[in-house]
Amino acid sequence: MLDFYLIKDDQPKPSYPELIDLEFIIGLDLVTFKSLIKKQLIDSRFDYYSDFRWDESLIKQIELKISRIQKFDSATKKLEQIIKKAIDKNCDIITYCD
Repeated sequence: MLDFYLIKDDQPKPSYPELIDLEFIIGLDLVTFKSLIKKQLIDSRFDYYSDFRWDESLIKQIELKISRIQKFDSATKKLEQIIKKAIDKNCDIITYCD
């Protein structure tokens, strides 16, 4: 599972044991993640099995891509939930694969 967390933009990347201090958003399975890449909502440079971070600029780019979609499937709805939470809380997103 690829777990998505909120992180303040000025906060350094924590090591895994420190995740308890981050707010969990949602976890995505590999099939959902690949679906979002196929739809070009997530850039293919992001690897499911590698930790990564999305800053405010990238989050806004993804939000714009989502806003152009007329029909949401469950994968898109999950990504929208992730993006909306980050924007509402004015945070970056960091992921960890377990």
